[in-house]
Amino acid sequence: MKNTIRAVLVTTLILSCKTEDKNEVAIDQELTQKKERVDLSQYPDRLQDVLTAHGSLSKWSEMKSLTYIMGDQETITDLKTRDIVVKSPTHTIGSKDGKVWIDQDSTHFPEARARFYHNLMFYFYAMPFIVADDGIMYNDVNPLDIQGTTYPGIKIGFQANIGDAPDDNYIIYYHPENKKMEWLAYTVTYGKEGKSDQYSYIKYNKWQEVNGLLLPQELIWYKVEQNKPTVPQGTPRVFTKVDVDAANMDVMTFAKPENGVFVDE
Repeated sequence: MKNTIRAVLVTTLILSCKTEDKNEVAIDQELTQKKERVDLSQYPDRLQDVLTAHGSLSKWSEMKSLTYIMGDQETITDLKTRDIVVKSPTHTIGSKDGKVWIDQDSTHFPEARARFYHNLMFYFYAMPFIVADDGIMYNDVNPLDIQGTTYPGIKIGFQANIGDAPDDNYIIYYHPENKKMEWLAYTVTYGKEGKSDQYSYIKYNKWQEVNGLLLPQELIWYKVEQNKPTVPQGTPRVFTKVDVDAANMDVMTFAKPENGVFVDE
């Protein structure tokens, strides 16, 4: 009799474990499906093509952190909160909960420029995924004819009170065949009043695949004549040790150091 009861208990326990395992698998599958469900209907078809060519917005949405090195600077970003820290030999600039800070032993970097620069390169680097943020408007624009290729374009503007410079405009130009982004035109209005029609141009010269996403490896700024890029200028920005990850960052990564100061106070 005892053996029978013991056998029944063991069988019940096994069945219970199997049920729990199935439930856990079902929950994991549901979470995975939710991750993959990104509403693309709000984006123009052409932008959807570009995002797909770079690994998909669904894949990007799964990622929580981004790190890279450019020259002597290391950048770490929380992709969900957009907290960021940019470390260089002479100073470190960071932002947590929207408050920008700077930490430096002496005055190497003007505090007044820290807010403008703290996430500037991140915005260039996170193209084209960054233009899928909330509060963005999309418009058609004339293509860019350069170096024997006609690149279709998508103009990006911002709704009022979005970001530090809502009057900025961006234009993504992509290859007509493979749909990969190749050029970015942008205006700079931070600290100025109103919109600008003077565009700067960056060529996304090389890409690298990291965890299923196509991210920049080399950016080249171009001289501009009559609002069109002509020849390269300056040193190419090369990005190494790139990592984009689905793991959460330690929130203290972005906290102001003891000797740092908030730039808006």
